[in-house]
Amino acid sequence: MALTVSDAAKKCDLDILCGADISRELCGVYAGDLLSWVMGHAQYGQALVTIMSNNNVLAVASLLELSCVILAEGVVPDEAFLDIAKEKGINVLSGKKSTYDICTSIFTASGK
Repeated sequence: MALTVSDAAKKCDLDILCGADISRELCGVYAGDLLSWVMGHAQYGQALVTIMSNNNVLAVASLLELSCVILAEGVVPDEAFLDIAKEKGINVLSGKKSTYDICTSIFTASGK
């Protein structure tokens, strides 16, 4: 069974801040804060787990067609960030856990 953004939110204790398409499948997870590196290595459909909440994160998510952006460590974006996410149709989630813990909980929830 494929793990969707909605499933990941429920199973991994993540809050949905912008639910553009929460039925979208997660095709893996990529963790990173250096966006130039993320652009070169993340792949279509993956979730990006980061502590960065600036508009460039959304540009990268849109360019790579990522399934969602997950803000770790309790990071809360400003309204402008969420407005852009809604405009671009990007799912944004937030969790209190570390980047590592979010990635491992998604891996566990995916049943792999």
